[in-house]
This record gives sequence, structure tokens and C-alpha cells, in this order.
Amino acid sequence: MEKVQLGNTGLNVSRLGIGLSEIGSSDESVAKEVLINAFDSGINFFDTSSCYNRSEEFFGKAMSSNRDEIILASKCGHASKFDSSLEDWSYEGVKLSIERSLKLLRTDRLDLIQIHSCTLKELEEGETFRAMSEAKEEGKVLHLGFSGDNEAAIWAAKSGLFETIQTSFNLVEQKARYELFQIIKDNNIGLIAKRPIANGAWRALENPHVHSAPSNYAEEYYKRAQIIGETGILEDEPDDRILTSMGFVFGFKEVNVGIIGTQNPSHLKNNVDTFNNSLPISKKTINELCERYDKLGKDWEQRT
Repeated sequence: MEKVQLGNTGLNVSRLGIGLSEIGSSDESVAKEVLINAFDSGINFFDTSSCYNRSEEFFGKAMSSNRDEIILASKCGHASKFDSSLEDWSYEGVKLSIERSLKLLRTDRLDLIQIHSCTLKELEEGETFRAMSEAKEEGKVLHLGFSGDNEAAIWAAKSGLFETIQTSFNLVEQKARYELFQIIKDNNIGLIAKRPIANGAWRALENPHVHSAPSNYAEEYYKRAQIIGETGILEDEPDDRILTSMGFVFGFKEVNVGIIGTQNPSHLKNNVDTFNNSLPISKKTINELCERYDKLGKDWEQRT
């Protein structure tokens, strides 16, 4: 498994990471299988959040014995989900969120803690960052990051406060390359691409067995994929639509890690096999996807 340094953090991460949102609502035995298989395949970057249902709990139970071999990232901010007396993004809420994550993950430190999709206003107020910084001073977290999109991601990248940015980037969600990528490069910030296969949207509705998007959230990506795909087959486009999606994201050197989530062990295996054995894809394909997006979708907002 290819590994790279995550920005200037000094963390050596597998370029293919795993997002743990989906396992949070799965059966514990399935979650355990996915986690162990990811680790055994060479993935060492595991990304979760305090608001991903039972995700942190499942990780703690299954993977605590492998903790020192894993780069563990979580997110904070949605405090009201587990304590209705706390406001999201408040100093007290973030402090409690981090403590709760450490307990559930069965670890004494997080390699990376990220503010999770707050607004620009909440970023500028600074309460969340103050709580995170104190946790870092106490040795409970090692690095600080921001997870989000649009103007908040731009502000976070320019602020000098964060070592990593996690943002939406895929073949139907390319806004990050317009401005954010250059800021990332100029400041040697680690970049984590979330939703890199766009919920499997590319060419999905051309499959006779697929009649609609798998969720309300994915509907927008499926609509965008149809708009971009209607122009026709791309030059040198792979037959495997997931390979096209992965190849697009990992074709950008600015992306240190792409995190793909699943609660299906066979999908995980296919993702790992594709990453290890089928990349890169043609630059012509990547360039044409960029050109189509610039023509058809440059005004689409990043989805939070």
C-alpha cells in the first residue's frame, strides 16, 4: 500500500484511507470484519467522528490492540447529539466531545482531531479551536485539522491554524481544485479527500440493475454524474466506473489521502485491489473530466 506524508504533520499515511461513517450504523460483527480487513490490507489511516453513531465504539473494541500501528483521526463539534445541554461548537462541547472520543476509541491520544463541518462564523469565533488547542497542549491530540467545504475550508486553509484540511473532492465535486488546492500546496497542509467515489454515482444509472441513488444525499451526485456523462464516453475511460472515480481523485498529487467508507467487506477488498493494481488511469480521462466540470458544473457548491 502506497504511503505518503500528510502535509507537514510527519504522519506517514496510506494514500487509501477508510472512512468509518457507514460502519457506525452497521452490525458490530460486520464493522469488526471491515476494520480488521482494512488494517490487514495495509490501510493505516482510519477516519471517524463523534457523530458517526457507534463508529468510535466499534473501532475501540476491534482495533485497540493495533492502536500504535494506526493513524487515527476523529472529528468534534456536534456535542448536542450526545448531550442536549451543550451547544454545538461550544468550548465545553468540544472538550467533552474529545474526552468522549478518547474513551470510546480506547486510546490515550488522537493523531488528528478535526473541527467537523462548522460554519465560517463558528470558525472565526474561535471557541472550538481553543478547546482543540488545549487538548493538544495536554497531549490528548497530536495534530489539528478542519473538515468542511466552501468558504469555511478556504478560511481554515489560509488561517495558519490547521495542519490538515478534509474536504469533498471527486469527479462530480471538483470545486476544491479552483482555489483550495493552491493554498494547500503553498502552505504544505495535509489534504484528505472525502467522498472520493461520489457515492458510486459515475455511470451508475447506465447499469440496468441500478434505478436510483442509494440515499437522498446521493441524489445530487447522481444528477451531476448524469449531466457530465451525457457528453459521451471519455477518451481512454476505464470500463470499471469505480476505477474511473478512484483514478480521478488519486490522479491529483495534492490529495494525500482519499477516504472511502463502506460496510461491505467485498467492496473494501475491491477498493484495495483497484488502488493497488489498477491505478493510475489516463491523464486524458482526468483532463477531460476537469474540462467537462468547468463547462457544466463550476457553479455547483461543495456539499457539506
